[in-house]
Amino acid sequence: MSRIGKLPIKLPPGIKVSIEGNNVTLEGKKGKLFHRLPEFLKVHQQDGSLILENTADSRQSKAMYGLHRSLLNNAVMGVHEGFQKKLEINGIGFRAAVEGKKLVMNLGFSHPVVYEIPEGISVKVQDNTKLTIEGIDKCLVGAVAADIRGFYVPEPYKGKGIRYAGEVIRRKAGKTAQK
Repeated sequence: MSRIGKLPIKLPPGIKVSIEGNNVTLEGKKGKLFHRLPEFLKVHQQDGSLILENTADSRQSKAMYGLHRSLLNNAVMGVHEGFQKKLEINGIGFRAAVEGKKLVMNLGFSHPVVYEIPEGISVKVQDNTKLTIEGIDKCLVGAVAADIRGFYVPEPYKGKGIRYAGEVIRRKAGKTAQK
């Protein structure tokens, strides 16, 4: 049995849960999320918490037990508090701006890089170089942050590029002049 899967998921006040077979719908102050469980997992609500039960005994079901418990917990946290990732843009002339549902970035290329912001995600720009990505779906927030970072991964010589806030880039020494 999974140690993580056995743990109950505490429901904060104000979260509405509806369970229909293997479909779980969570609704909170930030929004609404839907999660579908595999056939071998059952969920029920008890004493202000959600409890998952594994009805199968296969190796795969044991692995999926902990995974789906974590995914449900992330959904509960998402509709209650939401998730955010912060990115920083380093480089001379590098900047970003939000125009409607598009993020426009000047990253030293001959053209601006335009990224279509997905539904359910909000991007805020401070000081033209600091991005904050917010949403209720943890997986989608992380994927959007990784997509944006992928446009110009920080390089080790000058440190130019898009990086996560607090990320440390290992710097390399450049070429030394030969005599």
